[in-house]
Amino acid sequence: MILAHLTDLHIRPVGKPAYRVAETNKLFARAVDALLALEPRPDAVVVSGDLTDCGLVEEYEVLKAQIARLPMPVHLVLGNHDRRETYLEVFGDPAGARAPEGFVGFDVEVAGVRVIGLDTVVAGASFGMLCDMRLAHLDAMLAERPDMPTIVVMHHPPFACGIGHMDEIALMEGREGFTAVIARHPQVERVLTGHHHRPIQARFAGTIVQIAPSVAHQVAFDLSENGPSAFVMEPAAFLVHTMVDGMVVSHQAYVERHDGPYPFVLDADYPGHVA
Repeated sequence: MILAHLTDLHIRPVGKPAYRVAETNKLFARAVDALLALEPRPDAVVVSGDLTDCGLVEEYEVLKAQIARLPMPVHLVLGNHDRRETYLEVFGDPAGARAPEGFVGFDVEVAGVRVIGLDTVVAGASFGMLCDMRLAHLDAMLAERPDMPTIVVMHHPPFACGIGHMDEIALMEGREGFTAVIARHPQVERVLTGHHHRPIQARFAGTIVQIAPSVAHQVAFDLSENGPSAFVMEPAAFLVHTMVDGMVVSHQAYVERHDGPYPFVLDADYPGHVA
């Protein structure tokens, strides 16, 4: 199993950068190029929310055209910058659609691993929520296949990371309930999220939560008490999760291409050289 995990695309109408700086459409196109260059290619791709910047039809159309370049299945989770009704207008119900009425989610199998997509969106708000109905639905789904390795994908992280302005808009409602549900189901190998635009990991409810970096702009790294809400144009990256010896192993891959690869070859007269 090889699963690529991208997040926070913030697609804009053609010709309009995000926040007047980030050329998010071009950056996502480069991320698609990077996925196509992977060898072997992923079995599937998940994108953990903020597919667009404003939830506009024209933004989703740009996204749809780029996704069409990928030969593998692409599974999308919504974020706080998305709009359910507009997303459904352009994309329709997702593959493996499975969510409580009024929400968007999926339940699919990727090379022997179950991948469940959750909807944590609160319309009009930046923070996330999992209500009792969504939590009960997740609990019931996980109870169906307790022996199958499972990855849960959602937008809002369910823990505080130390970046204050992002912690204020994480999963703010239903966090305790979500923790209890995940703890009851040890087959959950990973919880994958976005929203924070940084690579962050934490132990959580007997598993690991991983926040992927954005393939566009990154949130400024600042752990001070009152750090500003700001972004930087650090290198774009994404995560790749693979099954090795029965374990999910995660890697970070960069969108940009760099010099190399070079072989590890030493000169014969190099000090300490071992033939």
